Amino acid sequence: MPQRKILSSLAGLAAAAMAVTAFAGAPAATAAPAPEPVRSTTVSSYAGSPQDAAANKAFYDAVMKSALAKQAKSGNKLAAVTVRYRVNAPTFATQISRSTQIWNSSVTNVRLVQSTSGYDFYYTEGNDPRGSYASTNGHGRGYIFLDYRQAQVYDPTRITAHETGHVLGLPDHYSGPCSELMSGGGPGPSCTNAYPNSTERRRVNQLWANGFTGLSSFQTVR
Repeated sequence: MPQRKILSSLAGLAAAAMAVTAFAGAPAATAAPAPEPVRSTTVSSYAGSPQDAAANKAFYDAVMKSALAKQAKSGNKLAAVTVRYRVNAPTFATQISRSTQIWNSSVTNVRLVQSTSGYDFYYTEGNDPRGSYASTNGHGRGYIFLDYRQAQVYDPTRITAHETGHVLGLPDHYSGPCSELMSGGGPGPSCTNAYPNSTERRRVNQLWANGFTGLSSFQTVR
């Protein structure tokens, strides 16, 4: 896939919005198509989400609103907010499980839990010229798309954990080192680190502190 930068143009956001509107409810649990072979002319780098900072914030806001609404309805003021996700990406089931373990062991104020109903976001898969990305329908649900070709060149667990970082409020920071999860593909295909660094862990805990963090607190991690 050609070298990509974060899309910041209105055209890019419009394309993302069109993709989102196709989701109108629970994704169908259909068998995934076979991954296409790696083509070096079309897969050259992994830059993470093609959304700009505003789109990533919208995704985080939607998931947080959905999770907090469920918590408020339950009447339980829990120390950690539970964010529920559905897996509609069987090819990446192992990587999704591993990413969940990594995040749940790295932060304390939010917990990711797999669910088949009442979920706040879901994972899906396929081939897309944009690669892997996180998006939202603007109505309390979002999804993470995992790209086959990209995952054949770059570490799929790092990709999955990186995109999940957007769910938890972290923006892309491609110029960062391999030790920074949200640097995405900036360090190149040899980088397989799937763990957030101390700054990223601290930021997520701040964003989800005790389940009552304001949505306006989203800031870019540097």
